[in-house]
Amino acid sequence: MTASVFELFKVGVGPSSSHTMGPMAAAADFVERLRVAGDLPHTARVQCDLYGSLALTGKGHATDRAILLGLSGERPATCDPDAAATIVDTIRVSGSIALGGSHDVAFDEERDLRFHQRERLPFHSNGMRFTAFDRADAEIASHVCYSVGGGAIVDEAAIAGNAPPAGLLGDIPYPFHSGAHLLSLCAEHGRSIAELALANECTERPEAEVRARLREIRDVMSDCIDRGIRLHGELPGGLRVKRRANAIHTRLLERQERALSDPLSVIDWVNLWALAVNEENAAGGKVVTAPTNGAAGIIPAVLRYYERFVPGASEHGADIFLLTAAAIGSLFKENASISGAEVGCQGEIGVACSMAAGGLAAALGGTPAQVENAAEIGMEHNLGLTCDPVGGLVQVPCIERNAVGAIKAIEAARLSLLGDGTHLVSLDQVIETMRRTGADMSDKYKETSLGGLAVNVVAC
Repeated sequence: MTASVFELFKVGVGPSSSHTMGPMAAAADFVERLRVAGDLPHTARVQCDLYGSLALTGKGHATDRAILLGLSGERPATCDPDAAATIVDTIRVSGSIALGGSHDVAFDEERDLRFHQRERLPFHSNGMRFTAFDRADAEIASHVCYSVGGGAIVDEAAIAGNAPPAGLLGDIPYPFHSGAHLLSLCAEHGRSIAELALANECTERPEAEVRARLREIRDVMSDCIDRGIRLHGELPGGLRVKRRANAIHTRLLERQERALSDPLSVIDWVNLWALAVNEENAAGGKVVTAPTNGAAGIIPAVLRYYERFVPGASEHGADIFLLTAAAIGSLFKENASISGAEVGCQGEIGVACSMAAGGLAAALGGTPAQVENAAEIGMEHNLGLTCDPVGGLVQVPCIERNAVGAIKAIEAARLSLLGDGTHLVSLDQVIETMRRTGADMSDKYKETSLGGLAVNVVAC
């Protein structure tokens, strides 16, 4: 079940991979199903029912907008964030929607987009049901699916048939299912984690294409940082949270001009880059799931730290960083979860911190054992982290958590490199602990906004 690096790192739009990207893709897929089945010309109305976490925090996470965009034929990787508002406004003003961009049907948002906050579908908290009706309001087709984290969608029929999830690599030379297995493969073949991951990816596409796509991922991450720094003003949603990255950037540049000496200034730059990404994510901008949108700022910030502050940093080192991080993320995805609605924020911020720590340790020349140690440290000190977004928005405490998570990742990598890779708690043990902690965690703390900061901070 080894996941592709491009399953962990996907280009999409904010503010949430599970509540925005996933539902958008699911809605677009449903329309495509109608088209393939020949049912689209007979469809007069489409209804979407949202359950569990999707219903509880959906509007704060822009799930309603995502559904409208997906039904219109938009997909996360290609959706233009600047054009999205116009598409949604047109639907709401006109009371109609062009399914797949071509077949016009009536759309009453109160009737056709329903939030079932007290109901949950069996498999996962992020459940959706799409239903198409004909002109006599008779049901034509219905489809149930789940958004399971990182923008991934699982089909109800696939679950019943035990079909493997999408985004997995097929017949690969180095399949691995645990950290211990991964380390044994490295020792047996004398190769690094990144080299094994690259060899696996090359079963799907040529190495040149793999590296080109890694470059594209890095470019989108970098562009997101830069856009987040340029923009200012309030974030949408009603909390009146102000963007801080622009002002912080100005202050950091002023310090440089005045040649002020501060041995910890590197931390300020890493904080800036993480905040910039997640402010942009909160505004619905273009981001890369890493492995989710809510945690999208950690890996770009740590990667830019490597590129800007590490002597001898190179594009090859950046590839090592992302390939290693993806291999670590694959272990969490297979053996636990990357969904805040399933295991809390430890599955988002914690996993991103672990991935970034391992990736940085590898890029800095760490051995596989040191890399595994860095990844373990990154998660161990995020265990139990709850997902309790104020107002159902991916803003408080989400944005600052990315900055703290990025610094933790750098600390974890540096700490691991001070040793020889020998340590007491293994990555596999901490992944299993995270899974069990998530299972024990009350649903109040799993992206429902029913507990924690979400109820102790007045959202108005």
